[in-house]
Amino acid sequence: MGGGGLSGVLGGKPSSTNNNAYQSSQVTRTNGDKASQEQVSFVSKVFASTEDYWTKTFREKGLTYHKPTLVLYTGATQTACGRGQASSGPFYCPGDQKVYLDISFYNELSTKYGAKGDFAMAYVIAHEVGHHIQNELGIMDNYASARQGKSKAKANQLNVKLELQADYYAGAWANYVQGQGLLEKGDIEEAMAAAHAVGDDTLQEETYGRTVPDSFTHGTSKQRQRWFDRGYQYGDFEHGDTFSIPYSKL
Repeated sequence: MGGGGLSGVLGGKPSSTNNNAYQSSQVTRTNGDKASQEQVSFVSKVFASTEDYWTKTFREKGLTYHKPTLVLYTGATQTACGRGQASSGPFYCPGDQKVYLDISFYNELSTKYGAKGDFAMAYVIAHEVGHHIQNELGIMDNYASARQGKSKAKANQLNVKLELQADYYAGAWANYVQGQGLLEKGDIEEAMAAAHAVGDDTLQEETYGRTVPDSFTHGTSKQRQRWFDRGYQYGDFEHGDTFSIPYSKL
């Protein structure tokens, strides 16, 4: 992203006219986190824009949105879901309704995964917020119940559906940002590149030189791109029900 659009309002060097725009109070930092002020500013504004979108969307459905918290940490941190490790990547903990982000992942997206641009990081944050949406709507509880008694392969398929739905919700948020006139040329491509980079097949191929589809837990690169794009095209709740679709059709 360049100097305008999202990089101006959500990015590192906002103009004086929008210095206070999209500033979340729901971002906390642990002792010793190594995030730069520019990075903190960016992720805070992305997080705030998700708050605006989901508060509005929930209100339109007659629902109340309970905002999650974004926790920035370095290395490891304690959560209601156990000890969080940077090696696990960003994650959402339904037990405390917090999104956890080791800021080193900000740099890894580009250096390790080849997903360049600030909007790649925005996609990751919006995806984790998507898990909070699932928690708010009771989808996570239904998912946990559905996994009981399933084989490892079938349980993994349910996990893929959960992750692809979070990708859809990230795309729906991107649709909202586009409607605000904040997207620049290349922003959606950055998000799509990130979705491709973190696909199970791509990661396994790069790590092991082969893929094991039964072990997929997040979806293939094409699936992740498809569901993000679907959310971006529709911008609603209704078209994101991955659980009603046969696994082979995802």
